Amino acid sequence: MAQHDEDGATAASTPADPAAAPEVHLAYKVDIVVIGAGQAGLSSAYHLHELGLAPGRGYLVLDKAPAPGGAWQYRWPSLTLSTVNRVHDLPGMAFADVIDPGLTEVPASQAVPRYYEAYERKFELPVYRPVTVKVVCARGERFRVETDKETFSARGLINATGTWETPYIPDYPGRESFRGRQLHTRDYRTAEAFAGQRVLVVGGGISAVQILDEISRVTDTIWVTRSEPRFRDRPFTPEDGRAAVALVEDRVRRGLIPGSIVSVTGLPLTPALRAARERGVLARRPMFSAITPEGVRWADGQEEKVDVILWCTGFRSSLDHLAPLQIREDDGGIVMTGRLATEVARDPRIHLVGYGPSASTIGANRAGAAAARELTATLGIGGISANPLPSPGGGG
Repeated sequence: MAQHDEDGATAASTPADPAAAPEVHLAYKVDIVVIGAGQAGLSSAYHLHELGLAPGRGYLVLDKAPAPGGAWQYRWPSLTLSTVNRVHDLPGMAFADVIDPGLTEVPASQAVPRYYEAYERKFELPVYRPVTVKVVCARGERFRVETDKETFSARGLINATGTWETPYIPDYPGRESFRGRQLHTRDYRTAEAFAGQRVLVVGGGISAVQILDEISRVTDTIWVTRSEPRFRDRPFTPEDGRAAVALVEDRVRRGLIPGSIVSVTGLPLTPALRAARERGVLARRPMFSAITPEGVRWADGQEEKVDVILWCTGFRSSLDHLAPLQIREDDGGIVMTGRLATEVARDPRIHLVGYGPSASTIGANRAGAAAARELTATLGIGGISANPLPSPGGGG
């Protein structure tokens, strides 16, 4: 590699016995590391590219996945381009430039990765994969980014890890005693796998109602949510979007844990969900109070036997690797600032894209642009000469 920092024993402190000497780790130097290559990460990388930063030396994208596609490549097969909420264009290249808009029944898990792959190739984005970021630590004016392969030394960070790696399942009394199967949204593949079983679907988000609709066509279902779902029986306007984003943005600027965008926008009442409502599938019940070995029990003592509990209870931001940077408040929130609330108030060298108001795909595009511009301004950097990328598994 072209340029390294050493992080380990100096010559003066090396023991006389070479076998006892601590290992010296070399860190590949780069100005900005982008962690994650989904919509938020690719948007951020594109704008760094447009600002003149050179690939490899100016900026580098680290991606845990083995191939392009972000979390889309793990979605269930029945989630097609006709049923997905929407695939927003990345900056500089339309989705329709790669995927024929008429192919509505193509699984999103195939179409979006093809789009992302073409996007990375067109703009020659320096995406290094598969590599898992283990931890990020502050080292004076730089950050030390330790992965399962290389170690990197960066001046600034754009974290775009999303939420897919951190599924959330609430802890209800008796959950460990349940004798049936418990799964999360990310485990779901096909409705046919549940045929002949009684399935309890927990959650009031878009994924929950889509999966509920599918499973209800092949078997008996019960739907429970913490609060009464709100359905939106009209088109989602730009004004609706701005209002929803503003509410979430206000929370993160005050250091509160961001709420769900869907909790603000409501659930779109699609033709499929209208049909499900006619079948009685959307007859929601309140949350149970406990889980029993055979099913669930409500506070009034009523019980239902079920074979499967499917937790469609969302995800949490995947930020554990940033823990040493101490960006969270005592209650777990992060105070965000900057034009689109991507900048961490405690350290302007850190931007979170895909967190809070930028968690939606269209929000990630705008946030990627803001993060790239603000971070390069903070660091005072522009176009620089390129260095080659590290080889996967190389020793530095």
